[in-house]
Amino acid sequence: MTDLTKLEAELSAAVAAAPDVAALEAVRVAALGKSGSVSELLKTLGAMSPDERRERGPLINGLRDRIAGAIAARKAGLEAGELDAKLAAERVDLTLPPPPERRGRVHPTMQVQDEMIAIFAEMGFGLAEGPDIEDDFHNFTALNFPPKHPAREMHDTFWLPEDENGERKVLRTHTSPVQIRTMLQGQNDKLPSWIATSQAPPIRIVAPGRTYRSDSDATHTPMFHQMEGLVIDRAIHMGHLKWTLETFISRFFETPLVETRFRPHHFPFTEPSAEMDVRCDRSGGDVKIGQGDDWMEIVGCGMVHPNVLRNCGLDPDVWQGFAFGFGIDRLGMLKYGMPDLRDMFASDVRWLEHYGFSAFAAPNPATGLS
Repeated sequence: MTDLTKLEAELSAAVAAAPDVAALEAVRVAALGKSGSVSELLKTLGAMSPDERRERGPLINGLRDRIAGAIAARKAGLEAGELDAKLAAERVDLTLPPPPERRGRVHPTMQVQDEMIAIFAEMGFGLAEGPDIEDDFHNFTALNFPPKHPAREMHDTFWLPEDENGERKVLRTHTSPVQIRTMLQGQNDKLPSWIATSQAPPIRIVAPGRTYRSDSDATHTPMFHQMEGLVIDRAIHMGHLKWTLETFISRFFETPLVETRFRPHHFPFTEPSAEMDVRCDRSGGDVKIGQGDDWMEIVGCGMVHPNVLRNCGLDPDVWQGFAFGFGIDRLGMLKYGMPDLRDMFASDVRWLEHYGFSAFAAPNPATGLS
């Protein structure tokens, strides 16, 4: 009896002194485990006489039950203490503001397109649109492309399979077909209204949109964005074209120090044709417009070819005009320092967060747009 009392006192003291659940588990194993002190006492009952078993059995079983109860109570207390400590350490202050939510960004191409539309709108240009899938007449023939012109070849152009009429449509290679549709719509109100601005001359429109060519490198992608402009009126000449483009470049790049030069070029739909360069500085990894000793080609342009006017029902002896075409994505690369055109179409949210524009930002002082 004295031995049991002493053992119970020792085990109770060990249970009470256990600092954590792990230490308490060690006490439990030492007392009630397979080779524990209380378990060893229970094993001796089998070797006792019936009288001894009746006397010692209740005492040993009572010791086991009391120690097991003490361990359970101590474990509950330790777990409650650990939970309280964890809750105190991980407490959330509900008075703090929540983390900011990720907001959508305006894609640089759309930002640049809006800037360009706003500038040309201030210059009196309307907005015209047309379908991405075109026929040969609007995309090539009406624009004075010869039947064997290289642009018609498969390696440059995405042709679609023949339809039930044997005609092959094409993903438009430029937005110039919108110019044709605008001039034709002005001559015949019964034609399908593909465009937002339909009028007889005088005409002054810009036509932004997606275009498609079989090309891919750092400055070319199979799908890209263009904005073409068209002016048709009486007594139009190259001086009007030069003023329009220089005024636009000055506004778009937000500098009055724009110096340009025109180089002879060839486009089937304009005569004479030219490419316009702007003076720039390419040193330091950035392109700075209006300074330096470098030149950069930025737009193709020219006077509308008389054959194009005739194809649209206009008399070239009465009406003249000019046309020009910008790469919207390339202008964005130049203005905002984006090195690779292909990144614009890679669907990388990190890229868009870096180069994109907030829809809630203050207006751009040059254009009045965000």
